[in-house]
Amino acid sequence: MHTKELGKQVSGNLYLHIDSIQTLVSTKQKAIDSAVVIAGLKSGYDFNVVKLSQNESRITLLNYPGFFEESFPILRCYWTVDIENGSFRFRTYQDSLNPPILHRKELLLSVDHPNYAQFEALTTAAEQIGMFDDTARIGFLQAWNALLMQKGYRVVDHQLVPIGNEESNFSGEPQVASFRGVDRHLTALTRYGFSAPVQTLARFGLLDGSKSLFDYGCGRGDDLRGLRENGIDATGWDPYFAPNEKKRTANIVNLGFVINVIENPIERLDALQGAYSLTDGLLVVSAMLANPDTVRGRPYGDGVLTTRNTFQKYFTQGELRGYLSEALDEEPIPVGPGIFYVFKDKASEQRFMAGRQVNRRNILRLAHLSRPEKPKQHDKAEEKYQQHYALLESLWEMCLALGRDPDRGEIPVDPTRTLDDGQTVGDSNQFILNMSAISANFGSLPAALRFIKSRKDDAEKMLETARQSRINDLSVYFAQLQFERRKPYRHQESRLQNDVKVFFGDYRDAMELGRKLLFAAGKTDNIDAACRDAAEHGVGWLEDSESLTLPTELIVQLPPVLRTYVGCGLRLYGDATSADLIKIHIHSGKLTLVSFDDFTGKPLPRMLQRIKIKLREQDLDVFDYEDSFEPPYLYCKSRYINEEFPHYVEQIAFEESLEKAGLLNFSGYGPKPSEFDAQLSQARWEVKEFRLIRSLSIPDIDTSCGRYFTFRQLIECGETQTRTGLPNLPKEPESYNALYELAINILDPVIDYFGMIRLTYGFCSHELARQIKGRIAPKLDQHAAHELNRNGQPICSRLGAAVDFIVEDEDMEQVVQWISQNLPFDRIYIYGRNKPIHLSYGDENSRQIVEMNEGKMGRLIPRIRRN
Repeated sequence: MHTKELGKQVSGNLYLHIDSIQTLVSTKQKAIDSAVVIAGLKSGYDFNVVKLSQNESRITLLNYPGFFEESFPILRCYWTVDIENGSFRFRTYQDSLNPPILHRKELLLSVDHPNYAQFEALTTAAEQIGMFDDTARIGFLQAWNALLMQKGYRVVDHQLVPIGNEESNFSGEPQVASFRGVDRHLTALTRYGFSAPVQTLARFGLLDGSKSLFDYGCGRGDDLRGLRENGIDATGWDPYFAPNEKKRTANIVNLGFVINVIENPIERLDALQGAYSLTDGLLVVSAMLANPDTVRGRPYGDGVLTTRNTFQKYFTQGELRGYLSEALDEEPIPVGPGIFYVFKDKASEQRFMAGRQVNRRNILRLAHLSRPEKPKQHDKAEEKYQQHYALLESLWEMCLALGRDPDRGEIPVDPTRTLDDGQTVGDSNQFILNMSAISANFGSLPAALRFIKSRKDDAEKMLETARQSRINDLSVYFAQLQFERRKPYRHQESRLQNDVKVFFGDYRDAMELGRKLLFAAGKTDNIDAACRDAAEHGVGWLEDSESLTLPTELIVQLPPVLRTYVGCGLRLYGDATSADLIKIHIHSGKLTLVSFDDFTGKPLPRMLQRIKIKLREQDLDVFDYEDSFEPPYLYCKSRYINEEFPHYVEQIAFEESLEKAGLLNFSGYGPKPSEFDAQLSQARWEVKEFRLIRSLSIPDIDTSCGRYFTFRQLIECGETQTRTGLPNLPKEPESYNALYELAINILDPVIDYFGMIRLTYGFCSHELARQIKGRIAPKLDQHAAHELNRNGQPICSRLGAAVDFIVEDEDMEQVVQWISQNLPFDRIYIYGRNKPIHLSYGDENSRQIVEMNEGKMGRLIPRIRRN
């Protein structure tokens, strides 16, 4: 029976599906019920996943509409509820181009859930190909999809399918007049990165340059080019693309997506056995796996004949394993979906099996090869679309930009145009939209419009969205015109005249709509509602219903009434994008524009200028920070940007690091930069790009190390150091970091509880260790921290740091008992109730307690205390 609480733990927060809520303790269930009431939601309809903070005072209700259907569900929206204040914050990702996605979703369910095994298998497969190696890259849809492509996979029905030489992008029956034999060579892809099987070799450290590789069936040679660029001895042979190359013996032979395109079973077997005969170490075999989305075409032999007259034999993972085992009389090792290793060298096989769980990927400089867009269907209409692709896409983009069909007069007649430098570009089928090309190839503009719309999914829906967007833009424009002398309709630009006719009917109605929008922008309730709506869509940070702050480049994404409000203020200033942030004050009729030294490229940009615009007074105030004031940092930058902004994921990770380090407790505008930098330095941290790293500098030894000691006190606290007067200074920055970690995680809490302690032994350099009389174990005791020996290796491989100390007038057994119950530690050595203890802290966190008992001969005998 499982006693462990269900759910997925992330940064101290618990995530679980609503089907698992009943497994929680009653207090947590009641907290969730309260959150649902406060937000006014219905469980299972409005949300299906719950996130509980550590203290249960903040609960987030999340809606993943495709939780069970989507392999990695997309977040639609969420409500974060503050139980104590009875308030909530709502955010929707419905219109986001880069919404968050959910991984390891089986953890949100009980193990006896009918979908648990399927979801767990997907997670295991993703782990095998290294999808979770860099957690900073996987939280949002665009980066996740890019990583999947980079790994050489796609996801179909909760299965990872190698891209290989797939045929899934072609559907329908073969358009072949007469059978002329299978075109095997058409299955080779033009990849933009290494294929999935080659990536497994890199991940397991097998592409370290010491081994030769032969690619049996190398296709167009994409893998070979990339491998050679990385200094790897790689050659290949292909019956169509490299028939004159010799088949040669190599340490590693790759048979990548070859056996699945050979229609003759005897030839297929010959290829497999022939490839195996060429390796003296390892054969890598990969093939396409069967799934409902790929098995298309008419039956042919033991596979299918595709629309391009190519053959595909689709295996299941089990079938492929059985086939390899029977054909080669060896037991293949699965390393990913559709990918197996077959070792001829059994010593290498054993080493591989023993070290398989260790991630030792070499960082390869991947060759970025472009990949053409895949067609939807292989037919005459598609051929025509591809033939006139540039012309048609230009026409389609014009439709979306206008929000309507263009008029003939809005499209240039002449296919030749003059560039700024005087050069001309002709034959505009490839370069420019023009009526001559449209008439020549489609007969008329309406015919061309009908054709391009037929090639787009949801064309009408997209055009309606574009139409409404264009109406919003024009409404804001006509509202802005109220500040100027009204221009007669005949003076409007011809395109604008067409817009007015299509969207508004006539100029008077357009101006009236603009006037209404302008009056609406003057009402605080409308501004308040628009700010809330913007924040709910991820456009800006709403601060206590008082202000909305957002990057100036996102102003165009605001609701029309808010854009009008901002536009009125900006007429005093000009182009808002010359600044980085804009703050919209909801009640006071003010705007604030803020400029930073590098808003996009820094996690803590420094403010250089602040401009406050007063709409009612038609005035503005400018505050420069470079000369008179210390330019402040912008803390919590992630609040103001969203998932589509550059470096958003890195910014989130950086702020989580600050919070974990206890450095994100800001109130108001936060500390001055000098104070924050001093706090960072004292805590042995540095900011490098978007990462918080441990300091690489050597501090003054009189600098504080924790709240009660200095580094000097931890360095000069032993009898031998006092007697010899040796400097005993650490040489490695990491040694100082380890001493600091020891102080804040162990010594400070002990002193807080028991009172001041007396240090009897602290850091020990190699020079000091040589002067200590008696038995010591510098290779084990961690007193050397991160210092190195003459060979450049750590003196003590356990790393961390250690001290010996005693609490006067306390039973040291009780001190040890309190530490073991309340603090993380590595090792404690107990020498007696009234004697100093040895205590270490490090990454191992082994929590080992050793009693040092005196034996008959007076020697100390260690005994590990069992918990």
